[in-house]
Amino acid sequence: MRTQCLRRLATQQPLLRSLPLARTSIPVSSTRGIAYASRTWRTSYTALESQQSSPAYQTRPFSLTRRFNDEQIVKVPEMAESISEGTLKQFSKQVGDYVELDEEIATIETDKIDVAVNAPAAGTIKEFLANEEDTVTVGQDLVKLETGGPAPEGGAQKAKSEPDSPASSAQETSSQPQGQTEQAKSSPPPKQESTPEPSKPAPKPAQEVSKPAPKPAPSPKPSTSESPKPAAPGAREERRVKMNRMRLRIAERLKQSQNTAASLTTFNEVDMSALMNMRSLYKDEILKKTGVKLGFMSAFSKAAILAMKEIPAVNASIEGEGSGDTIVYRDYVDISIAVATEKGLVTPIVRNAEQLDMVGIEREIANLGKKARDSKLTIEDMAGGTFTISNGGVFGSLMGTPIINLPQTAVLGLHAIKDKPVVVKGEIVIRPMMYLALTYDHRLLDGREAVTFLVKIKEMIEDPRKMLFA
Repeated sequence: MRTQCLRRLATQQPLLRSLPLARTSIPVSSTRGIAYASRTWRTSYTALESQQSSPAYQTRPFSLTRRFNDEQIVKVPEMAESISEGTLKQFSKQVGDYVELDEEIATIETDKIDVAVNAPAAGTIKEFLANEEDTVTVGQDLVKLETGGPAPEGGAQKAKSEPDSPASSAQETSSQPQGQTEQAKSSPPPKQESTPEPSKPAPKPAQEVSKPAPKPAPSPKPSTSESPKPAAPGAREERRVKMNRMRLRIAERLKQSQNTAASLTTFNEVDMSALMNMRSLYKDEILKKTGVKLGFMSAFSKAAILAMKEIPAVNASIEGEGSGDTIVYRDYVDISIAVATEKGLVTPIVRNAEQLDMVGIEREIANLGKKARDSKLTIEDMAGGTFTISNGGVFGSLMGTPIINLPQTAVLGLHAIKDKPVVVKGEIVIRPMMYLALTYDHRLLDGREAVTFLVKIKEMIEDPRKMLFA
């Protein structure tokens, strides 16, 4: 059958005779397919015929293997080495919608990030092979997509939006008599029959439209009936919501940290006057030159990095079987910055922070914070980390004991800046003060090392010039 089709096409296209039949393949199953294949070959060889006279022209064999309106299965994509499943949170499209290449079809929620499932080709969604809130695994069939067809002019989406609104149904009923009158004008004999018929059904659509009109009226009644319920004396309600994957993972890891690490917290108080003065002096100039808004996180990050040179165990971790039997020391610093999002706490990482200056660290923190708020963090943005800084002061926290982010050894907690009376050179003065909290794993860090580390940070924050020469 295929050879006969090629011969018929060769008679219509002289240029095809130069191609070896063994190297060409056109899937044709009907006369309609022959016409489509002929049309495809004719279009493909228009440019070749114009170049045939060129000395650089060469005849190259090729094959056509994709048919018109192929079906393609969209599968759950690879997410990360440590993630094999997730929850199908929602479909971004509906059955019958046309999607472009790489357009988002669905969102899968994992314990770390939300993964977008994009269309591998342009086409029309024919069927969903999973339901929302289902647990799906990597490689599982998700969507059946019909590819190869032309993009409709919004027909699929309009068809879905019309039945949703009662106004659109009213427009449909009103458009029907117009169509009947146009048909009546085009055909003169049925004019006498069509003129009495539209006059009779004309009031029917008006009645049908008016009937649904009172139906929405009862809808506010439940709202009015529900509103007095909470006002009843002694009425109490409970609402149960299933935890999302991220919240479950956070709970699991925090409890694991408490059960594994020998956690202990040490505190200190730091005078923020010098750092605040330096920031007020140079923030406008730095913003103008670099576009970075200078904050306090970069200063504490730089101070912690310099303090680690004297106390390297803060940047180390315990590994091995059981509770661990090996200490891993690192010559690099990847700082995890705790960021609060709507779904939970995430810790994107400023990698190789020891190689960055304060402006570079602040730029990375700002970029990661924006990605976290926009839910655009990737697995690579949060994988790893050797030391964590959490700033509860932005929410007004005065003091707290942060929990270690395993397998790290320590976490630094920053808190709110408050004006307090302090003694400076025998005099009582008002200074902006902040409490610092360092929670550390006592299995690896002794109290002397932890306190020394926190004091080093305090000294550099109270005199930022030390960070320039360290």
